[in-house]
Amino acid sequence: MVLKRKTYQQRIFIYFFAAFTFLLISILAFQYKREKDYRTAQLENTLDNFAGFTHRYIEHYKVMESGNFARLDTVKHLVPEINIRITVIDVRGKVLYDSFVKQYDQMENHLSRAEVQKALYSQVGGNIRHSATTGQDFYYYARNYGDYFVRCAVVYNIEVENFLKTERVFIFFMIALFFVMWGILFLVTRRLGEFVNKLRDFAIRAGKNEDIDPNIDFADSEFGVIRKQIVQIYDRLKKAKDELTAEKERLNNHLLALNEGIAFFKPNKEKILANSHFIQYINLISERSTISADLLFEIREFKPILKQIEKTLKPDIVINPKSLPQFSTTVHKNEMYFKVQGIVFADKSFEILISDITRPEKRRLLKQQLTSNIAHELKTPLASVKGYLETIMNNKNLPKEKQDYFVERAYLQSERLNALLNDISLLNNIEDAGDLFEFKEIHIRPLVNDVIENLESRLNDKNILVQLLVDKNVVVQGNDSLISSIFQNLIENSINYAGENVQIQIKQYLEDDKFYYFSYADTGKGIPEEHLSRIFERFYRIDEGRTRENGGTGLGLSIVKNAVQLHKGEVSVRNRSEGGLEFLFSIAKE
Repeated sequence: MVLKRKTYQQRIFIYFFAAFTFLLISILAFQYKREKDYRTAQLENTLDNFAGFTHRYIEHYKVMESGNFARLDTVKHLVPEINIRITVIDVRGKVLYDSFVKQYDQMENHLSRAEVQKALYSQVGGNIRHSATTGQDFYYYARNYGDYFVRCAVVYNIEVENFLKTERVFIFFMIALFFVMWGILFLVTRRLGEFVNKLRDFAIRAGKNEDIDPNIDFADSEFGVIRKQIVQIYDRLKKAKDELTAEKERLNNHLLALNEGIAFFKPNKEKILANSHFIQYINLISERSTISADLLFEIREFKPILKQIEKTLKPDIVINPKSLPQFSTTVHKNEMYFKVQGIVFADKSFEILISDITRPEKRRLLKQQLTSNIAHELKTPLASVKGYLETIMNNKNLPKEKQDYFVERAYLQSERLNALLNDISLLNNIEDAGDLFEFKEIHIRPLVNDVIENLESRLNDKNILVQLLVDKNVVVQGNDSLISSIFQNLIENSINYAGENVQIQIKQYLEDDKFYYFSYADTGKGIPEEHLSRIFERFYRIDEGRTRENGGTGLGLSIVKNAVQLHKGEVSVRNRSEGGLEFLFSIAKE
């Protein structure tokens, strides 16, 4: 059975009611005992006066020396109260006189009587008990006078009993006060309970982040003041919380939008916050699959920077907020490059930032390699031009036919040098200034026809036939010069390396909402499979000297790849089963 939990009003009423009841009962008990003791003292005082009177009578008439205790009957007649019993007992407990018993000399020893025992040790003693001699109930009072005890007793009848009882007016008054206080407590606790209930509802709504009614009525009292203060504090806290929530949301959105991986950690290395890029990057570097940023501390590649950070986390290290410790390192993993940075804040929390620098790093390495390749490629035509000119200059009597031959060869090498410089310039422009190329609506079929016409004489020299299967409605947003260079470099590649009596087929074989897909295929010699993955690299040669013999710069296919990528497409190459090469590439419609 489940007991229903009492309300706050009921509980506080019970607490106050129990406390007041205990106080009331304590006052009643104290007052009852006090009044009873007072009335008992009054009765004992009366009996003590009778005992003193009897003692003075005995002393005056020397009753103890004469042994004539019958004279004490006079005292009995002098006492105004007829129910007063006077008894004289010697120190051994023998009854010497009793006003209620005629043959008192035959009475049993009274030394053991309770009131006598009390008087023996405390001078006086009182007791209420039944008399075995008279068969009546008495209130006994005894006083010790050294040689004897004088005991006075009053018959314990209804009159004496009523006398010893306390006045009930006080009890009735206290009971009436009890009910009055009960009513007051009920009203007070009900009002307090209503306030607490409203406060509870307020707290529940606040906890659920619901809107709070600022006009909740707590009456014009201290509760009203408390309500106003609570509402004001809540409004300020809610406003601050809303601002923090908005700021946190902006921060989270910023972290998600960042291309960098970022994570914040407490001084004990417990994660505070980490974005998805951070998890992705540590997975790539560790070659493990995890959703926990804490894996960072187990990855070997991060140990160097973590050791530097741990040095600053020592208790004896004080961090200047104006000059925060910063650390940096580069991680190379699976042909990818990552820059890892660490910052330690004044409270010893720290931040780890991981940036993917693969593209700029590869570009740097590529430019470094390109510079070396350019220098190498320029040497040959420059050396040839220089050699031809030196031959002419050093041989003044050289026949005119020979002079013309050397001048022609020098001119051809200078043309090759010019083509090389033009291709290098075009590649750099595509990579570094792609946004500067003007894009417009281009019809692919007439553009390719123009390229074929420009190369017609060279195609005829090698007896190469070109078949164009592109619909006249194929239109893209692009740069006409770059798209022309795509088809021109592919056709020149076939002219230079495919051989004679070759057929070329250019077709648009697929279309979707965003792209046109093209195929460029020839029936030439093809390329060994081990070289296919590298033919788009700058200056890459399948056979050393092959490019120079056929007049190429070694950059044609690199231009094709970069031009396709600038138009949001992709390019790949494969050997055809029936012989020759096939290039597959896409160009975005818009």
